[in-house]
Amino acid sequence: MTLSIESGLPTRILGRNGPRVSAIGLGCMGMSEFYGTPNLADCLATLRKASDLGCTFWDTADVYGNGHNESLLGEAIRMCGREKIFICTKFGYDRERGVIDGSPTYVKRSCHKSLQRLQLECIDLYYQNRVDHNTPIEETVRAMAELVKEGKVKYIGLSEVSAETLRRAHKIHPISALQVEYSPWSRDIENNGVLQTCRELGVAVVAYSPLGRGFFTGTIRYPPSFEESDYRRALPRFDPINLPFNLNEIYREVKNWSEDLDMTPAQLCLAWLLSKGPDIIPIPGCRNKKRLKENLKAVKSPMTRETSDKLSDTLKKCRIFGERYEQWALATIDK
Repeated sequence: MTLSIESGLPTRILGRNGPRVSAIGLGCMGMSEFYGTPNLADCLATLRKASDLGCTFWDTADVYGNGHNESLLGEAIRMCGREKIFICTKFGYDRERGVIDGSPTYVKRSCHKSLQRLQLECIDLYYQNRVDHNTPIEETVRAMAELVKEGKVKYIGLSEVSAETLRRAHKIHPISALQVEYSPWSRDIENNGVLQTCRELGVAVVAYSPLGRGFFTGTIRYPPSFEESDYRRALPRFDPINLPFNLNEIYREVKNWSEDLDMTPAQLCLAWLLSKGPDIIPIPGCRNKKRLKENLKAVKSPMTRETSDKLSDTLKKCRIFGERYEQWALATIDK
């Protein structure tokens, strides 16, 4: 089977009554830092190609590269045309102070700086990156809603929040999207009530790290050979103690399934997420055109709901070795 994307990407609705966006988006964090040294020329070429192929749901944050990523995307948007790109960015982590800040003053200041770096007048989707436990979510969302009224933001979203927090936020202003880690080895959303709540409220699920931070791309070997600047060196699942077990168990299952279905492991992961429902939008990251094209071909997968359910049953039986973050980072996730 040959998967093709020459006819363009299908779209999905962002939230209950939101705009249509590409069914697969593009996570841009790695174009600035965290996964080793990026080649900026390749990154810009990849962004341009993404636009050409209809992958126009781009995700960034002010913390990625300490502003660099937003500036990079601002340059790419000028190349591709503002009308083509649906830009999503996030605020919440003050890197200089090393704290999470959801205060109204910080929300407004962060938005102003993001607009400057992106060289835009309006952000399409503005997320709170992590919940500030010192600021009630209602206060943060009210400030975000004011940005909507001012025409600086079109839609608002949250990231890594509990079902209860999502409900509280949604009462203040409609939440269009919830960003959460969702992949074959990160399926908490299925069991903690968050997915059910999103569907009840009409909130789209934007799945970040759908390829397990590269784990399901087939490029991770044991022992790992990450650059010093690659933050996966500190993540428990990539630890030399845990990695071989994860490769021999869950990755092996994903690889076997992908071979049976004539897909790459990455395509299988994305097709599995897409099959979970029309409200799920994965945003795999990549930095070159070859990987981009491979990922986008997942939209042409013939995966049926029956096959998807069987794969889910298989994944549930796989033991995952290690937490998805270090303990300090896990503590920032709202539960």
